[in-house]
Amino acid sequence: RPQQTFLHSSLPVWCPLVDVASASNFRDFQLRHFHLDLKLNFAVKEMSGWLVLDLVPVQPGVQTLVLDSHPSLLIHAIDCKVPGAGEELPSSLTYRVDPFTDFGSSLHITLPVGTVKPGRPVQITVRYTTTDGPAIWWLDSELTCGRTRPLVFTQGHSVCNRSFFPCFDTPAVKSTYSATVRVPDGVTVLMSASQSSYSKRDRVFQFSMEFPIPSYLVALVAGDLQHVDVGPRSRVWAEPCLLSCAAKNLEGGVERWLSVAERLFGLYLWGRCDIVFLPPSFPIVAMENPCLTFIIASILESSEFLLIDIIHEIAHGWFGNAVTNATWEEMWLSEGLATYAQRRITTEAFGEAFTCLETAVRLDALHRQLRLLGDSNPVSKLQVKFEAGVNPSCLMNLFTYEKGFCFVAYLSQLCGDVRRFDCFLRDFISKFKFRSVVAQDLIDFFLGYFPDLKDTAVAQREGLEFERWLSGCGPPMYEPDLSAGAALTRPVEDLCELWRRGHAPDPSAVSRFDLSAWSTFQIVLFLDHMLDVSPLSHGTGSRGSCL
Repeated sequence: RPQQTFLHSSLPVWCPLVDVASASNFRDFQLRHFHLDLKLNFAVKEMSGWLVLDLVPVQPGVQTLVLDSHPSLLIHAIDCKVPGAGEELPSSLTYRVDPFTDFGSSLHITLPVGTVKPGRPVQITVRYTTTDGPAIWWLDSELTCGRTRPLVFTQGHSVCNRSFFPCFDTPAVKSTYSATVRVPDGVTVLMSASQSSYSKRDRVFQFSMEFPIPSYLVALVAGDLQHVDVGPRSRVWAEPCLLSCAAKNLEGGVERWLSVAERLFGLYLWGRCDIVFLPPSFPIVAMENPCLTFIIASILESSEFLLIDIIHEIAHGWFGNAVTNATWEEMWLSEGLATYAQRRITTEAFGEAFTCLETAVRLDALHRQLRLLGDSNPVSKLQVKFEAGVNPSCLMNLFTYEKGFCFVAYLSQLCGDVRRFDCFLRDFISKFKFRSVVAQDLIDFFLGYFPDLKDTAVAQREGLEFERWLSGCGPPMYEPDLSAGAALTRPVEDLCELWRRGHAPDPSAVSRFDLSAWSTFQIVLFLDHMLDVSPLSHGTGSRGSCL
């Protein structure tokens, strides 16, 4: 693919990208900023208000603005202003809503004839109401952790936020945003924003995100939430019944991990790194919303999974949030790079053995998934070509994370020095921060950064061709050496070997294994390996109490 040049907002000067998951005509406009003015009504589970879009047309002859929307989102009116146009414009514009896919619809807005010109700013105001679309989760008080007050949260990844507000719902487009949220008394509102304020008299929260982000990273949560500072730039938010446990688990840790990440990849760009714990109905484990990570409260049961997931979301501050995949067909650019960065952080913070054990668990799961799906399944590609109407959320799989990680680890291995590769990633972030990229941008920058590798045609090395990595099905063609984790993985393998013999091991042979001293990841790896030889014979299973 040709190199692409992106503006500050990530709208390309010349943009050949086609996002089949978006109905919008994002290539025709530069989105400079948008503002949300919302009122939350918990009684009827409804958000109402308006969206104000500050746009600049970049193509001549554009007569229509097309935004991504959703059937759960009701449009009331659309107005337009053209600053400096010197003429009266219609107080409202005509529009229509067309079906698009099962995860959205398209909002077609007819623009004023003769006043919309390339380079001339246009302000579009959409008055709307939205209820219970796929982005918005209203919880009655009985479904919260405290069971005292209702709660609402949003989850925009990958293409859900079009039910939160009409938008260019594609990662190719980034912009700043602001929001005003009116709530009932006693409700606290948080958003993925770099600045916030609250007027107690008016019960109004104000937010501003000063850095450009894609639509899927706009997030909101409102309910009975309190906070505890756990570091100089991080605090934990949760319902009161969870707050003490959550704060205790993360006290000092977030700042430590941020500092390690900064030494590796450069300055943390987002200012705040707050974390909000949500009830078990949160549909995923964690979400890297900038300045405010959303994470499921049930993960507090495992300190190891908690720290891995928090560190992974921290890594997204550089990989995914600062530099974003321009299309969902290359989601690995965010998840694979973030997984690699997560493991660099854990290696520096907890040692190589810990990281190798966690990696072994995940790669073991990857190969199990491959055995179930088959090596030729197209979802095992890093570059997956979507058919129209396919929901990008289907790419939230182990290949996106772990095969993507293996490709990044292979690039690191090629340059011969992990510290040298850290410098490469730091400079990659510096060059592309706040922009959206495609895989070719990463590869071109890599080959330009290491001209000695380019001169040896490393991208065409037989069996390990970069193109094969990106478009080929099947397992990773390279996996990093995990022998440094042998002290933790060898006992797991030895115990598994005792059970693989077709009968339950002798209790005396098992007695040398102290499972009470094993980590969570060792237990998980053991159980995963036992799945590989299941079902055990009846006799073996009946004697399992020897463990």
